[in-house]
Amino acid sequence: MSQVTRYHPILVILHWLLAFFIIMALAMGYFVMSQTPNSAPEKLEMLRGHMAGGMLILALMVLRFVVRWMTSHPPQATTGNAALDRFAPLTHYGFYILVVLMAGTGFATALAAGLPAIVFGNSGDPLPETFLTFPTRIAHGYIAAAIAALLALHVAAALYHQFVLKDSLFRRMFFGKRKV
Repeated sequence: MSQVTRYHPILVILHWLLAFFIIMALAMGYFVMSQTPNSAPEKLEMLRGHMAGGMLILALMVLRFVVRWMTSHPPQATTGNAALDRFAPLTHYGFYILVVLMAGTGFATALAAGLPAIVFGNSGDPLPETFLTFPTRIAHGYIAAAIAALLALHVAAALYHQFVLKDSLFRRMFFGKRKV
C-alpha cells in the first residue's frame, strides 16, 4: 500500500491563499485601518474591503477544514520531541478556532455598530466615532494578536523542520506526486 506524502492539491491552494489573505487582513487592520480615523472618507472603503475579506477568509477556512477532513494526508511530522509533537496539532486546530472567533467578533462588532447598512447599504449614516467602545472590537484585536503569534510560531516551526531537521517539510504543502 502506498503512503500519501503530500497534502491534496486543493489543500495546498487553500493553505497558501489563506496565508496570503490572513497576513494581508492582519496587516491592513493593524497598520492601516486602526491608524485611520472613522471620520476619514476612505475608512468606509477600507471597512468594505476588510469585512468582505474577513468573510472570504472564513469561507475558505471552512472549505479547507472540510477538504482536510475528507482527504488523505501525510502522517504528522515529528520533531523528535514528544511535547512538541503533541503541541503541533493543537496549533493547527487553533488556527481554525481563532479564525472562526475572529470572524464572529468582526460580525458582532459590525452588527453592534450598524455597519451592514452603512458600509454595504450606503445608508449615509456616519461611522461611530470609534469602534473601541464595543467589547467585541476589543476581543477582535486580541484575537488578531493571537493569530499573529500563532502564525509566527507556525512559520518558525516550518523553518525549523525544513532547515534544522532537514526533513523536507515544505514538500508536503506543495504540488507534486502525492504517493510513494
